[in-house]
Amino acid sequence: MSKHSVLPNFRADAPLESGALTKTGARNLPQMESRTPSRTVFLAIWYSANVLLILGILLVAYSAVWEYSTRKYLKGFSDAVVPVSAPTLEKAEAILSWMSNGPSRHEEGPDPSSPDRDPTDTLNYGSLLRVCGTATNAFINLADSAGMAARRLLLLDSRRSVNHVVAEVLVNGRWVVVDPAYRVIFRGTDGVPLTREQLADPAVFSTATKDIRGYKPDYTFGRTVHVRVARLGLLGRLLRKTLDYVLPDWEGSTAISLLMERESLAAMVVALILVFLLGLLRIALRWYGERRLGIRPVRVRQQILRAFHAFVDAAG
Repeated sequence: MSKHSVLPNFRADAPLESGALTKTGARNLPQMESRTPSRTVFLAIWYSANVLLILGILLVAYSAVWEYSTRKYLKGFSDAVVPVSAPTLEKAEAILSWMSNGPSRHEEGPDPSSPDRDPTDTLNYGSLLRVCGTATNAFINLADSAGMAARRLLLLDSRRSVNHVVAEVLVNGRWVVVDPAYRVIFRGTDGVPLTREQLADPAVFSTATKDIRGYKPDYTFGRTVHVRVARLGLLGRLLRKTLDYVLPDWEGSTAISLLMERESLAAMVVALILVFLLGLLRIALRWYGERRLGIRPVRVRQQILRAFHAFVDAAG
């Protein structure tokens, strides 16, 4: 009898009928019994995937609220600092002027040596506004809120390590270089803002930086990237090749730079990707359970309907 009781649990859609245990069925019985642990493992994975999916949805909701509040904060900040009707170059100069001469800020704050991509920090601590990475973070977030196209630019040394971080702003179809840490827009002898291609010329670079107090001569533009994936090793090189093939202009995208410079936005994107992957996993598990194990999990809409009816019945 203990052997017979295994059969109804093997397939939810194939209950045991009288007379079904023939000689052939008896010979196949050990094989059916061996599948029972697979059901247990499947159900454990199924419920775990559902719990993770629920947590992922909650993470999306949390990060969306975080991103919304960050956007509202930055919008109010940029409205107070940047003239709405001014040309792009004047907007950039207004941000740099505020970074240099704005109201007093907290000097003690987050460690400036640690990566900080939260603009609610980088905009409010003087120590962070003096470091190239966090100063660029503050500039890019304000520029984006003011309706400007801005992206970060990493200057690499001979070992391809990051030597300095600056920003690029799209002005009249040209990506001109802004250094938020030194509060300057690089210009040529004619006063026209310079691009990174122009600054790659040592003579142009020397002329543009000679009057900038304390500017290091090794902050050159001979090697530059917008996104550095070299730290990921082989995976980074594979990722870069894949993205270069699928999206040739991905690295220069302002959206990618903003993703790298705003923690709330990065958290929301990661949460959305996680929910998408968990959703695919749940679909694959449902297919496998129904086709291979005969398990038919109750669909979410059916569970919601049952809960609704139970609530209505209880209320009535």
